[in-house]
Amino acid sequence: MPDTKCLTAVVLCVSLTACAPDSGVPEMMDGYVEQVAEALELSPSLSGVAPVPQIPRRRERVLEMPDLDMGMLDFLSLYGCELQYVVGEKNSIMGRVMQPLNRLRYETRFIRAARDCMPEAEREGVKGELEEAIESKSETLAIALWNATWGVEEMERLFTRSQGYYPKGSGDPVAAELAAGVRQLNQTVAGLLNGDTSEPLDYVGEVQQRWQAEHRAGQLMNSARLLAARLDDATALLVERIETDPLCTQATGSEPPGAVAKAYVQGYVESVKPYVDSIDTARGTLIEPLGNLATQQTEIMPDAFRQWYRQSLDTENTASLWGQLDRAVEAHSRHWQQLLDQCDVSPEP
Repeated sequence: MPDTKCLTAVVLCVSLTACAPDSGVPEMMDGYVEQVAEALELSPSLSGVAPVPQIPRRRERVLEMPDLDMGMLDFLSLYGCELQYVVGEKNSIMGRVMQPLNRLRYETRFIRAARDCMPEAEREGVKGELEEAIESKSETLAIALWNATWGVEEMERLFTRSQGYYPKGSGDPVAAELAAGVRQLNQTVAGLLNGDTSEPLDYVGEVQQRWQAEHRAGQLMNSARLLAARLDDATALLVERIETDPLCTQATGSEPPGAVAKAYVQGYVESVKPYVDSIDTARGTLIEPLGNLATQQTEIMPDAFRQWYRQSLDTENTASLWGQLDRAVEAHSRHWQQLLDQCDVSPEP
């Protein structure tokens, strides 16, 4: 008969975390708080860690894409230049259910084809209709662009909260690869928003496939939230000892207890701080380019997404997830400094 507890654990793993690999990060941070508490002869207290905000659902991210009047489309589909074939594809059964990236490709092809048809249109007296179509498509291109970037399903996988924490260790080729794709996409977005419909889109599908397979953005946010909470827990212990029972006095001498020195050097400097630094590096590598992908499209950004962006991607917002982490790191380092100052010991940088 199977162990009920084991079966329950498997069900929870599948339903809540998709069996994310164990990074050891929660154990490291919980253990650090306990180590600091023991070294300071205090009782540890681990605060609850709220989940990071979930990216808005796709129906809240996708914008309605207006189309040309069917009469004009039917008229243009009969017009004898390349535009005829572009419109014909859109009017096909497959064209009516285009995925966001394919819709963006169609919109850019339409504008290019319509512009190429202008000399012929001028001769045949349909220049006005063609100019109207180009203007309409140019005005709605930003919507197609938003839907093809932040409106795709793959974004939800990149930002999923169910795949654990950012891995420990130096260097992360996965984050670097993801970031390279986002930076290239940012260049394309900038060009399209400036009216350059010749920007290449053939690589975008591959970039989005990587979003589907990797989950670094969500892992980074999980780690940032956990780090902020546990550093605050450890800082509260440092504050309590600083304010109620100085570490070094005339009676105890000026040498910090060995357990305190060990907690600082081995626990913080050699273990926690390198991980904090890796999160900060990955923030610059991946989160900031993703933030740029959003800020370039601020004018078209849906309200529900705007709130999530401010919480999760705006690294300059002091109230964001990243602002909270920065404050927690600064406060923790400063209070270690104050504690060790009582013993005239200068903490390592």
